[in-house]
Amino acid sequence: MDLIWICVISGVLGISLVVFFARYVLRQDEGSGLIKQASDAIKEGALTFLSREYRTLSIFVVVVAVILALVPALGWKVAASFIFGALCSMGAGYAGMNMAIRSNGRTTVAAQKSLNQGLTVSFRGGAVMGMTVVSIGLIGLSILYFAFHNLPMAEFLEIIPAYGFGASGVALFARVGGGIFTKGADSGADLVGKVEAGIPEDDPRNAAVIADFVGDNVGDVAGMGADLFESYVESVVATMSVCLIATGAMAVGGKVFHLVPNVQVAWWLPFLVRAGGIIAAMIGCFLVRVGEKPEMSALLGALRRGTNTAVVLTAVFAFLIIYLLGASLGVFWAVLAGLIAGALVGESTNYYTSYAFKPTLRISEASATGAGATIVRGFANGLMSTWPPVLLIVIAMLVAYKFAGIYGVAMADIGLLSTLGITLATDAYGPIADNAGGIATMAGLPPEVRERTDALDSLGNTTAATGKGFAICGAALTAVALLLAFILHAEIEWAQLSLLDPHIIAGLFIGALMPAIFCAMTMNSVSVTTELIVAEVRRQWREIKGLKEGTARPEYDRCVDISTRAALKQMLIPSLMAILAPVLVGVVLGKYALAGFLAGSIVMGFILAVTLNNAGGSWDNAKKWIEAGHFGGKGSEAHKAGVVGDTTGDPMKDTAGPSLNIVIKLMSVISLSLAPVLVGFSGLV
Repeated sequence: MDLIWICVISGVLGISLVVFFARYVLRQDEGSGLIKQASDAIKEGALTFLSREYRTLSIFVVVVAVILALVPALGWKVAASFIFGALCSMGAGYAGMNMAIRSNGRTTVAAQKSLNQGLTVSFRGGAVMGMTVVSIGLIGLSILYFAFHNLPMAEFLEIIPAYGFGASGVALFARVGGGIFTKGADSGADLVGKVEAGIPEDDPRNAAVIADFVGDNVGDVAGMGADLFESYVESVVATMSVCLIATGAMAVGGKVFHLVPNVQVAWWLPFLVRAGGIIAAMIGCFLVRVGEKPEMSALLGALRRGTNTAVVLTAVFAFLIIYLLGASLGVFWAVLAGLIAGALVGESTNYYTSYAFKPTLRISEASATGAGATIVRGFANGLMSTWPPVLLIVIAMLVAYKFAGIYGVAMADIGLLSTLGITLATDAYGPIADNAGGIATMAGLPPEVRERTDALDSLGNTTAATGKGFAICGAALTAVALLLAFILHAEIEWAQLSLLDPHIIAGLFIGALMPAIFCAMTMNSVSVTTELIVAEVRRQWREIKGLKEGTARPEYDRCVDISTRAALKQMLIPSLMAILAPVLVGVVLGKYALAGFLAGSIVMGFILAVTLNNAGGSWDNAKKWIEAGHFGGKGSEAHKAGVVGDTTGDPMKDTAGPSLNIVIKLMSVISLSLAPVLVGFSGLV
């Protein structure tokens, strides 16, 4: 029996859990009156944005597919694989966000009953996103395997990277477009509401509030889901692309590793380890429960119980799979290195972004001095926070290479992302809890309800920060595996990868430049969108009589429409730049320069993404610590400085930083897809 059928069964079980959780959430009371009105407005805005974005994306997919089909070295099979990858990613993102926007109002109602009920509804709503991504990802890869694995190996290995390319294209549009939308609306709402008008967060008089809630879903649910779907499938693609090294049929750096009995086992291992990860995540999801005290330690403990159980079970399943298939235990040590690195990266991110620890508390303290001190301290914290994830990934790579060579490096990434089903669930849960708290405020519910939703929201901020850290490290390790696969398939001589080669140095510099330029463009895009939102909210303050007094209703749909149009317009240029850059470098400077380009972009993109994510996360939580009553509390000068820090960090942690995950993977998988074209091509210069 072909063991890939086990992966199909595992994926189907994951989909069954998705159906179970979806039915559970939809059976809950969706509320009435203002709760339902707010929830319906969020749902309408999110679906409108996603449908417009997918229309734009469909044009891109068709154009690229035609180009791939017409290139002689690629052909229609590569184009079909690309389209299939794009459709799978779009389907996973749509399904996950569709459930999130139906869970927010239900979470608000559930929180009126108990904290545990609110956590259960919101977490299971987020788990739909997590389990959908891993289930569709594994089933899609299995279908691709069944469709093409009987072809000659060289042809098969040219087809599968296009599946990752399709997922990357969707992820780029979803992450960049969604990120511009959400942070433009969020920053605009905060600047006009909190700073200018002095009204509370999520006040129903603020016309940008609904757009802010919509943005949480399109950016932090659909965008994050597409991002991690890309990492999930591309790590398998990279591992299959270096499978010959595992058999000892190919030496690297003079080393020969005999890790597996045959190539078939080398193909099966990443699939089967991922199948075990899905089962482990399913078990972990049912362990997320909490008592009734709204304490961060209890809530965080509930989520950690689920994720840590999934990590341990995945390690056990991986050991059994590797042992039963007769593979070297070195492969297991590589998988374990990735698993441990992923778990520890989340803890380091939590330390540098949570107000339970000194780094963020020092930013709150600096806010008492003024906005300038807040910005300096927060950015310094972001830079300092880079050392744990960088060292952890370096250690994981070295350990994996020591025991299993380049195949081991790819398998370490398989291990890191194997628990994605529950890890993404804890991340996607955050926007649902955030929306629930905002709906509670808009509906004027009793203080104890807002206390419960605030506790869930605070936990969501922590899990969002750790989730971004996990996603960044997963992206870095995936990009490294894809780079190694590109070097093999482009037939680059390892001995000629020298820093004495000016083409490679040129590639390094251009590659390192790409993340910086991309971040500048996306952050400017957020600024443009913010300005449009601020102008619209101010207009409504002036022109709608009774709005300030609360006797008139704002035109929420206007802000949603402005954010949608601005995001879709602003995302095009940076997205096209990321897609075309590796093609131009490969054609003009050649494949060796392209290898240097990818190395430079991965290193710079990784460090810059961690910096932006953790600086933004710590500014956000420093503001929340002040709002909890410290350093003068809400309305104080320290609070105003904290809001400035938060609005500065918003486009960093929710647009530019996360988008870099996709950029470094996208450029790597495009290069791998172009490897057959570049084999005999030395460049124009």
